Amino acid sequence: MYRDKLEDLIAWKNNKNRKPLILRGARQVGKTWLMKEFGKKAYKKTVYVNFDNEDNLKELFKPDLNVARIISTLEILAGEKINPDDTLIILDEIQSAERGLNSLKYFNEDAPQYHIMAAGSLLGMSLKPNESFPVGKVNFLTLRPMSFYEFLQANGKTQYLEALKNRNWDVLRMFHDKLIELLKYYMFVGGMPAAVSEFADSRDVFKVRQIQKDIITSYESDFAKHAPDKHIPRIRMVWQNIPSQLAKENKKFIYSAIRSGARAKDFEVAIQWLVDCGLILKNYNTETPQLPLSAHENIDIFKLYLLDIGLLGALSNLDAKTIIEGNSLFVQTKGAFAEQYAMQELSIDDNPCAYWTNPTGNAEVDFVKQISSEIFPVEVKSADNVKAKNLNIYREKYSPKLAIRASLKNFGLENNILSLPLCALGSLSKYCADGISGKL
Repeated sequence: MYRDKLEDLIAWKNNKNRKPLILRGARQVGKTWLMKEFGKKAYKKTVYVNFDNEDNLKELFKPDLNVARIISTLEILAGEKINPDDTLIILDEIQSAERGLNSLKYFNEDAPQYHIMAAGSLLGMSLKPNESFPVGKVNFLTLRPMSFYEFLQANGKTQYLEALKNRNWDVLRMFHDKLIELLKYYMFVGGMPAAVSEFADSRDVFKVRQIQKDIITSYESDFAKHAPDKHIPRIRMVWQNIPSQLAKENKKFIYSAIRSGARAKDFEVAIQWLVDCGLILKNYNTETPQLPLSAHENIDIFKLYLLDIGLLGALSNLDAKTIIEGNSLFVQTKGAFAEQYAMQELSIDDNPCAYWTNPTGNAEVDFVKQISSEIFPVEVKSADNVKAKNLNIYREKYSPKLAIRASLKNFGLENNILSLPLCALGSLSKYCADGISGKL
């Protein structure tokens, strides 16, 4: 298995201004595997500590935050010398060790020569009252479920992957139907590493679905273990309501769709808890798509998506046949899965995106994506009707350098609208750069 974030970790290692790194992400997206794999590939030695597995280790930072003492203790535990030049120190489930996060500040200030990274489940949700993130003293990296490109890699479809990455239109047009077939499999399997691994090994959709259900159960168990007691029922209600919210024609999140008469104040804490845990993705509305995009978001109007499209199918109780065979998935769910997929792909690089509506509310573009110093509209089409009425309204008002219509259709370029197959959304940034430079 391969994760694209390995490249970001190599860049972190080689950065002379490197700080301790906190790897963020929901449970079971592969943080532990990624850290260990990075250690194998980039270092001579790796010292791995999991504070959840050994109770005595939870006291490591309690006496003091003296880096020399901490390193000496880790050397005893590892049974070998920790050399700053060739050793990666991994502090996993760091939230379970009191003052563990605070220690990273002192590694940065007193011993920046050490290569140290940390991760944990529900980081920030389980901090003690006197603890906080060492802001300005650490680097952050977010790991999400596997993308469609990573899914192709895991399933040995490297020839298709290379054609997508190289934007080889001639090859991609020729194998368009096969790529759409693979995309539908991805929409069932999703990007949770355990599900992808099972599918790559066995191709058994029933085993994959059981893994997805087990992941959902573990997440729902976390609600009871880690969320404030008074918010647990509302967190469950939001979580379980997302599939029906996305199945609406208008996918804007409506509080009263959860419970009659509900208002924002009733559920805003529950929603933010799920966002902070990485379990849902929040896409804000904007009526003025200007730079910086985040400064022009309407924080009271938004759409919510699950972290993973495979989990959306499991939570919706959609079987493999409905998702994989034909196009019924795209028609019957009113584009929910196409939008969910697009949201995941557009969130990978952490650059801002939103969705646009005009002030009168009679036009909407599914996504507007900030890439470098430009904002690009992206309309997602799930059915055969790919008319671009809303996209044209946007273009008339804002004159973007390139507009994108993502659908099941093949590649094409007409009147500065790029028809981009959904399977190629992972290369959106490169296509936009090509459009600006006139290389399309």
